[in-house]
Amino acid sequence: MRYLILLLFFVSCVSTVEVVQPSETALATFAGGCFWCMEPPFEKKEGVIEVISGYSGGHVPHPAYKQVTSGSTGHLEVVQVVYDPAIISYKELLDVFWRQVNPTDDGGQFVDRGFQYTTAIFSHGDEQKTLAEQSKEAIAAYFDEPIVTPIREFEIFYPAEEYHQNYYLENPVRYKFYRSRSGRDDFLKEQWGS
Repeated sequence: MRYLILLLFFVSCVSTVEVVQPSETALATFAGGCFWCMEPPFEKKEGVIEVISGYSGGHVPHPAYKQVTSGSTGHLEVVQVVYDPAIISYKELLDVFWRQVNPTDDGGQFVDRGFQYTTAIFSHGDEQKTLAEQSKEAIAAYFDEPIVTPIREFEIFYPAEEYHQNYYLENPVRYKFYRSRSGRDDFLKEQWGS
């Protein structure tokens, strides 16, 4: 009898547990130079479900990392952010993006040079495009040089190889070594004080 009471209690507890799932998810795609460095700032934000490193904007289907880094594919290193717009807005994601990059550099980002490391915002629809354009205008007030980050229409995303995903977590020593010598943190500290 005692087991039956415990079983009934357990079943009643389990049946009242509500699994909270995002009501709707959305995508945002940003190129900010090295995708390893772009994952952590987004992943720390409440409402961000997943951040995937990959490639976008080029003409070669299913490119490999070595192809992209050669500069021959037209692709940029990007992160694709899956998020819950009920918790975090696209505008907030844009704010995160701008504070991770040097939007005045059209030759790459920090130590990583070449078109494949340049910045871009890939808009998923007209609303994102409008918000990105507004944020680009607003961020210009913080820089002496013109903002060269283009706002492009999103077309397709190719996930990077598995060893690139969550690189900062999977390879923390290598990641910290690379990041500390990339010049990114020095620039961000000088520009934003953090």
